[in-house]
Amino acid sequence: MNWTHENNLYWNGELSSGQQVASERFVERIGSEGELLIWAVCGAGKTEVLFKGIKKALNLGLRVCIATPRTDVVLELAPRLKAVFPYTMIASYYGGSEERETPAQLVISTTHQLYRFKQAFNIMIVDEVDAFPYSYDKTLLHAVSRAVKPKHFLLYLSATPSKTMKKAAMNERLPCVKIPKRFHGFPLPVPKMVWGGEWKKRLERGKLPSPFLKWLKTQSESRRRAMIFVSSVSVLEKLTEIIRKEVDVSVDSVHAEDPLRKEKVIQFRNQDTQLLVTTTILERGVTVPFLDVAVFGADHNVFTESALVQIAGRAGRSKEDHNGKVLLFHYGKSLSMIQATNHIKNTNKEARS
Repeated sequence: MNWTHENNLYWNGELSSGQQVASERFVERIGSEGELLIWAVCGAGKTEVLFKGIKKALNLGLRVCIATPRTDVVLELAPRLKAVFPYTMIASYYGGSEERETPAQLVISTTHQLYRFKQAFNIMIVDEVDAFPYSYDKTLLHAVSRAVKPKHFLLYLSATPSKTMKKAAMNERLPCVKIPKRFHGFPLPVPKMVWGGEWKKRLERGKLPSPFLKWLKTQSESRRRAMIFVSSVSVLEKLTEIIRKEVDVSVDSVHAEDPLRKEKVIQFRNQDTQLLVTTTILERGVTVPFLDVAVFGADHNVFTESALVQIAGRAGRSKEDHNGKVLLFHYGKSLSMIQATNHIKNTNKEARS
């Protein structure tokens, strides 16, 4: 298919100095082969970094795909890209999407949906390359390589690249641009660790740990929204049930298999819900202003260093509310909790320098 119409970019925002460098590197590489990693802190504004490179690619008649591990990220990215490229044929691909049969020059897709394509894209942008399931499922690596043309360019985006990717970047085997500062210039919120006692046993008895209940009541009175991350669907269901009994607050829950997942996130974004209890499906890619974050049972092994860094990155994303709170309720500090906190402190230190 020939893509001949003008793909104008309708965006008049300004890039930070870090974003500008990354944007220019991406633009330079359009039309060539190879790969590039943009290693950008949570809230650096990775999507805006892509705009000018995508515009150049589209106007060269190249086909572009943005692949991301989570449906929620596709749902967040698609309207933003359609707004800035209003005359471009854009389609989003995820389970249940009505656009999956739409021929498009710019595709936003979950990594699983890439199996639909064979040698279709000149440029593949892999968002959150470290995220589950992409990082754990080698067949998805195959899906990416199958979906691109023999001559292609790969752009990787991540706030928490794997050790292998970091090593490749440091050894200059993988070209890399680093953005250590958020687009608004303020530091990442550093998590506060709060001892919550034997939270599993309390939950089994239909009770909440006292420090967590105290925080919930304060949060309710503040009228600020909060995401509460939990380790499993069973914890999610029990915790949501108890919160409804104990606290006068609008609360809902969401997980990967929830049939109303999309609607619940929209309601939370529209401020119809004050608290949203969620599994790690919303740990990345979802931007909600004026938000605090809590992790209930942060010592559980599902909360890895990268997961906790990403979760903390949900807070403080707007210039007007850059110091949102991040609380880790635990029954003993895990190594991942300590590593995540140090990771954020070191990133802030690097941004200052």
